[in-house]
Amino acid sequence: MRIQRVSSKWAKTAVILQNRLLAIFIPETRKYKMEHLSELLEVYGTVYIKPDRGTYGTGVMRAERRTVHLSPSGQQPDLEDTAADSGVPETREQVMYILRYAKDAEVYNSVEELHAALISKIKGRPYLVQQGIDLLCHQGRPFDLRVLTQKNPGGSWETTGMLGRVAAPQKVVTNYHNGGSIISVEALFKEHMKPGEMAKTIQQLKSLGVKIAAQLETAYPGLKEIGLDVAIDQHHDLWLLEVNTLPAIMVFKMFPDKSIYRRIHRYAVAYGRLKRTRPATRPRRKLLSKL
Repeated sequence: MRIQRVSSKWAKTAVILQNRLLAIFIPETRKYKMEHLSELLEVYGTVYIKPDRGTYGTGVMRAERRTVHLSPSGQQPDLEDTAADSGVPETREQVMYILRYAKDAEVYNSVEELHAALISKIKGRPYLVQQGIDLLCHQGRPFDLRVLTQKNPGGSWETTGMLGRVAAPQKVVTNYHNGGSIISVEALFKEHMKPGEMAKTIQQLKSLGVKIAAQLETAYPGLKEIGLDVAIDQHHDLWLLEVNTLPAIMVFKMFPDKSIYRRIHRYAVAYGRLKRTRPATRPRRKLLSKL
């Protein structure tokens, strides 16, 4: 059977949301329009605007709603001057909107201006707007996780690999193709968790991969592999950002434990994604006839 691929993030999200036990892992996600952008920014302060179809983090943008306190001159008050002055300085609140993409940032005075800027970049393509998650960081840079789940030769779902992706400096996304760094999950977790919590979280990730795969399979029976992009927030809660049905697997080759990739490769061969590699054969020696 041909391996099924599903490119629409919205379609996959809709299937997962049908399971109330899994829906709690999905950040609030809506189809992009200005009303949804405004509402989610009002509630969460930060949102991600991402294409419904696409990979490698291409086209992903982040918008933030900030409230600043301005002095009558239009500048933020100087804290040292304020401390020295016995009077209370008059200030006014102003809401500003910041749009970040790649390494650039733009500031707008209203959600309408922000929307107009986004529309010029979206160019009529279907986009989603998603609740922003306050990610855990490694050396000051946010990271998320990729969890690989595959059909094993027995026909059951099994989580076979996971890794951490640390964003490049000033980048909006963590993807390796956008300059992100690949680091083991254990190395990232030990900065934030004790051994017991680390082991429990890793087991939760493995279980989540299997449950998400099984749920998606109810709508897409030809699935054989998925890659989950999972965020961990400051409270160590798990959030499923999106699911990829053509996940990268070669990246797992870089880890010292080669048994991880060997199993991933063996499963991918079994369900037809990869071809079986033939072992190198030694050339036969020519038999010399006796004189």
